[in-house]
Amino acid sequence: MRNITLPFLIAATLLLSACGTTNTVPITGRKTHLLVSDAQVLSLSTQQYQEYLKTAKASADQQNTALVKRVGQRLATAVETYLKDNGFAGEIENFAWEFNLVADNQVNAFCMPGGKIVVYEGLLPVTKDEASLAIVLGHEIAHAVAKHSAEQMSKQIRQQYAVKAGTSVLGAAGAGTITTSAINSIANAGFNFANLKYSRDNETEADHLGLIFAAMAGYDPQTAIPFWQRMAELSGNSNKSDIMSDHPSDQKRIAALQKEMPEALKYYKP
Repeated sequence: MRNITLPFLIAATLLLSACGTTNTVPITGRKTHLLVSDAQVLSLSTQQYQEYLKTAKASADQQNTALVKRVGQRLATAVETYLKDNGFAGEIENFAWEFNLVADNQVNAFCMPGGKIVVYEGLLPVTKDEASLAIVLGHEIAHAVAKHSAEQMSKQIRQQYAVKAGTSVLGAAGAGTITTSAINSIANAGFNFANLKYSRDNETEADHLGLIFAAMAGYDPQTAIPFWQRMAELSGNSNKSDIMSDHPSDQKRIAALQKEMPEALKYYKP
C-alpha cells in the first residue's frame, strides 16, 4: 500500500464509480454497484461449468436425479413468475436453469451464475424430504438472482486496484481497459465459481430469499428450521463464532430464518 498515493486512491474511486452498473436485489431491495456486466460473468461461468462437468461424475440414482431436477424447475418457474410480475422481467434472459445431481459424498451444493446448480449426493440424507431440498435449492437460486458472484468479483477488482494499481496505470488506461484487465487477472488466476466464497451478508441474504422462493413454489418454508438444525448437528458449528468465516454460524442462521418466517409464510400457498 505504501506506493499508492491519496490522489490516486481518490481518482481510482471516481473511476470505479463512473463505470459499472447499479443492481437492485429483488425482495430485499438492496442496491449494489457492479463492475462486471452480466455478459462477462456468464461467459466466465459457462467456461467454468464446462470444465467442471468434465471431471464431475453424474449420479447413477435416476430417482434422486429426477427429484433434484423436478424441485429445481418448480422453484425456477415460481421465481421467474415473480420476476416478471415485479419489474424484473429483463433479468430472466440471464438464466438458463440446469439442475444436476453428482456422485459425491460432500454435504454441499453450489450455484453458478446463470442458474447452473449442482447438488452433491451427500446432501440428500440430510435434506430427507422434498421440501427441505427446496430450501437448499432456493438458497442456491437466490445467489444467482441476487448476482452475488458479480458482487464478489467486483469486490476483488476493487481490492486489486487498491493493492496493485499505480498512478501511471490510471493515466494510461481507460475505465473499460482497466475493468477488462482486472477481470482477466481474476480468470487467469484460476477463479472458480464452484469454490466462490460468499460473504456472511450474502449468505444471509440468500437464506432470506431462498426461504421466500421455496414458499412461492408451494413448499412449506418452516421445514428450513429442522433442516438447518440437522446441518448444525452434523457440522457441530451451531455455537461457534463466525468472525473468521464467510458463512454465518448455524445458530445465527436459524435465528435469522425464524425471524423471517412470518414474511415467507405470506407467500406460501400449499
